[in-house]
Amino acid sequence: MTASIAGAAHGWWVLLLVGVCAGVLSGMLGLGSGTLIIPALVLILALPQKSAQGMCLAAMVPMALVGAIRYKMNPEIEVSMLRVALLAAGGVAGAFVGVEIATRLSGTVLRKIFACFIIAVGLRILLVPARSGRASSGLSGTSDEVPAHPRTGAETTGAP
Repeated sequence: MTASIAGAAHGWWVLLLVGVCAGVLSGMLGLGSGTLIIPALVLILALPQKSAQGMCLAAMVPMALVGAIRYKMNPEIEVSMLRVALLAAGGVAGAFVGVEIATRLSGTVLRKIFACFIIAVGLRILLVPARSGRASSGLSGTSDEVPAHPRTGAETTGAP
């Protein structure tokens, strides 16, 4: 085992295990695998923050593609390709800007920003109730929620 593979005294199996865990969480919860991969690379393998971020972004591509295809293939889940295209376009543009900013900041500052972001998102998920219903965006899409009948409040199935 070389230092370039693991970045510390850990074996290749640590990277594989972190990848499996990140893939499961990403596919199951739809969250970016960076919430697991980056801390694991920094804290367990002692890699620099910027290296961990770069590796995580590269590892996300195949994971995200497999997950997206599996969701798209499920007939019970609508995946709006228009929304995907808009998210991807914004994400690509944002990645150029984000990497430029990251290269200008120290690893220590990036690590603190990352930690604050994870804490803020976690607290928001824990403390802010989920919205019910579907937000109107002007784009076609569906909600996971079953609409209620306007008079009775009972869940509707779409059948008359």
